[in-house]
Amino acid sequence: MKRFLSVIAGVLFCAAALAAELPDSVYVAVKDGHVQGIALDRAKGCMYFSFTSSFIKTDLQGNILGTIGRIQGHLGAMTLGPDGRVYASLECKDDVIGQGVAKRLGVENLSHEQSVFYVAIIDVDRIDRIGMDPEKDGVMTTVCIREACKDYVESTYGCSGIDGITFAPGIGKCSKKLYLYVAYGIYGDNARTDNDNQVLLCYDIKNWKRKYETPVVFGTVPTNGPEKPLHKYFIFTGNTTWGVQNLAYDAHTGRIYMAVYNGKKPIYPNYPLFSIDVRQKPRKAVPAGLGEKHETLRLSDAGLLDQASGVRGWQFKWGSTGLCPLGDGLWYISENHKDKATGIQSCTARLYRWQGLGDKPFTAEK
Repeated sequence: MKRFLSVIAGVLFCAAALAAELPDSVYVAVKDGHVQGIALDRAKGCMYFSFTSSFIKTDLQGNILGTIGRIQGHLGAMTLGPDGRVYASLECKDDVIGQGVAKRLGVENLSHEQSVFYVAIIDVDRIDRIGMDPEKDGVMTTVCIREACKDYVESTYGCSGIDGITFAPGIGKCSKKLYLYVAYGIYGDNARTDNDNQVLLCYDIKNWKRKYETPVVFGTVPTNGPEKPLHKYFIFTGNTTWGVQNLAYDAHTGRIYMAVYNGKKPIYPNYPLFSIDVRQKPRKAVPAGLGEKHETLRLSDAGLLDQASGVRGWQFKWGSTGLCPLGDGLWYISENHKDKATGIQSCTARLYRWQGLGDKPFTAEK
């Protein structure tokens, strides 16, 4: 018993030490665009922020070390890759979001059929000054997510493109290898029933650099990318507004978390946060609202349970603009804000600790 208690005490001490060396928050503000995602490289002492059509690199005191501007499209959620580069979702499309980005950049908007979706791969070690250019400075490459392009053009599953992105183990596999998961954006639409599932695409990026990565050339929309994902998973949550905004794998709980903007269908609980366990075995089934079988995943047996729909999730105000688990139950979570007087938009990446309670999944660490 004494040995067990000493182990527990050691774990708690390590978690406390980890929290002590991290700032309670990292703040950054911009004049244009709002925060879409955050990522942390703790070993290098750097935080990364995406702000719609710009990318910001800071130290852990919030001092800006470098930026990338003139990003052609909507830069969304992002995650630190196992190779030390940042992987982010990038949308170049014709809808209201794409129109806003095109107007901001002063370029012609794409047609529906031309719309294209990428994983943008950012070489953050080369970002060393403010105002770097993704084309001229060669700090970004893209890989087209062709499966999402097809579903968007065909208006399948309510697909609005892609947003959430994370690296995680293979679902249902006892392996340390990490795969890239990309989540669909899903249009909020109460009149249709084929949009009640979140869609996750799973990719092995082993050969991406050699086969698919394409340098950025402003004004072009290349389609170099894998024809199909390794897996295409459907998770029943009920419809959400714009689908998974941020996706994050947390090794501490063994789950992938999905932060969304609340849905509007009154038959569902419309939670803002869901999760799936990576240890589960996917199964072939017909997802809700669809007529054909797909690989399906079930939500975690945790959080609040809506008895009528069977959907589980958590109530939490933040997370849709940035989720970054650190290990040992610690997370940086984006708190976004817009100053109505100046129009300046900001992100406070605040340190939280996982609690898991249905109406209080996180508590601020400091």
